[in-house]
Amino acid sequence: MNKGKLYHFSIFFLCLILLQSSILSQDTNTTPTNNTAISEIIKSQISEESLIHFGDLIEIDVIGSFEYDWRGRLTPEGFLTGVQFVDSPVYGLCRSETDIADKITGYYSKFLRDPKIAVKILDRSNRPVSILSGAVKTPQRFQIKRPIHLNELLIISGGLTDKASGEIQIFRPQQLNCLAEVGKFLDSQSPKIDNPERFVAAREDNGSQFINIKINDLLTGKEEANPQILSGDIVSVLEAQPIYVIGGVENPKQISSRLQISLTRAISSAGGLSKDADETKITIFRREANETKIIEADLQKIKAQQSEDIILQPFDIIEVARRGKQERKTPPILENFDSSNKDKLKLPLRIID
Repeated sequence: MNKGKLYHFSIFFLCLILLQSSILSQDTNTTPTNNTAISEIIKSQISEESLIHFGDLIEIDVIGSFEYDWRGRLTPEGFLTGVQFVDSPVYGLCRSETDIADKITGYYSKFLRDPKIAVKILDRSNRPVSILSGAVKTPQRFQIKRPIHLNELLIISGGLTDKASGEIQIFRPQQLNCLAEVGKFLDSQSPKIDNPERFVAAREDNGSQFINIKINDLLTGKEEANPQILSGDIVSVLEAQPIYVIGGVENPKQISSRLQISLTRAISSAGGLSKDADETKITIFRREANETKIIEADLQKIKAQQSEDIILQPFDIIEVARRGKQERKTPPILENFDSSNKDKLKLPLRIID
């Protein structure tokens, strides 16, 4: 083979390789290569918010006629009642507008020629509200009209307070959301799709769910720790159990026992010792086995490493003695330390749309 033929053969072979690579690249770009891509395509066809919930105002419009139009809400059992010329009540809870329209069309086709039915959710404002409470800066209620996840809800509420224990619990009542129906739809479209909601640590109780989330998992970006919040969800950022520091400190206060806290650290978090404090007389009142245990400590000896820095327990009361005042022998009665808002009905309402 001469050099000219060899050159042309090499060019032809190179073009063939480039053409094959181009075809493979197109196939790769047009075909989803993982479950996430497939899931996003299917989820775009259905959303939990678009389905009919309790409290929604629904309209059935028979196009070209006013005689058969209907407007109303679901019954407590989830049916649309009072729709004319329908043999039996139409079940509407967690059904799409298209599903209801197809159902009504089937009934009306018996006496109308090619009926055109339009079903629309007119008002979603009466859906059950969601509640966020506990160790957040602004506990409040939410009227959810669009998809929203836990992290966004926490940001809207000003973030976590220093009382947060490290755990969040979501109570999800039965039938106040349509997540189960969306899951069934996804399963029917592709059994291989991984639904993130399945991997959240949860337990069932008579159809309702309790979902437990670690705040550390949420902060590190784990997808399963950031579930979508639905209508009717009650989200509680759990508060750490308290430790109280009183007496001869600059800022007597309640601190949270999220981690192991030593006596010296607790006193430091309360602003340190006051001018009249007696650091040699520190009393820890600890409740154990239905009785109060009294532990004496000397801060001077702890600083000199002559005594061990005591690790505190939840509900400990640390009292730093003051010079010239009588030493207490019984646990003090604490007041005005719990400032949490226990009346959820008075929480402000925010609309998420």
